[in-house]
Amino acid sequence: MTKLELIVALAALAASGCRGQDHPAPSASARPAAEASPGRVRIIAAPATGDVREAVRDALAEAGGEKRTVVVYVGAGWCEPCQRFHQAAARGDLDATFPDLTLLEFDLDRDRERLGLGGYTPKYVPLFALPGPDGRASGKQVEGAIKGEGAMAFMAPRLKALLGQ
Repeated sequence: MTKLELIVALAALAASGCRGQDHPAPSASARPAAEASPGRVRIIAAPATGDVREAVRDALAEAGGEKRTVVVYVGAGWCEPCQRFHQAAARGDLDATFPDLTLLEFDLDRDRERLGLGGYTPKYVPLFALPGPDGRASGKQVEGAIKGEGAMAFMAPRLKALLGQ
């Protein structure tokens, strides 16, 4: 395969992302959350109900005192790249690259309607979006990923670019 063919193939995979539910959602125990300690990526589950903007403002206020960056993360239990991201965070694979990152996690299937009210309307998951100070989406975001072993190698640089690293 030539370099050009490889690039085209990767672009096609990236465009596919996770758009619909094609796998059953794993149980909560199959989706580990990152441990909340200094120098680690933190994944904080968003409240199951309520205003998304308020939840984001609360996360921003809490993280601000610790000099952490908050990113709104929208995933789905059936999304393979989302599962790989969670696994990498739980293993600590992302800690060196994103030691001050706090992800406020929403589930697309559960939260779609209220996410839309906050301006977080992904076409693909995972979605990583920088919130504005009012809790609404700032418009700065990356979404979608490739499936398979290369998912993290695809997502991490895009997240770094979003964060200006």
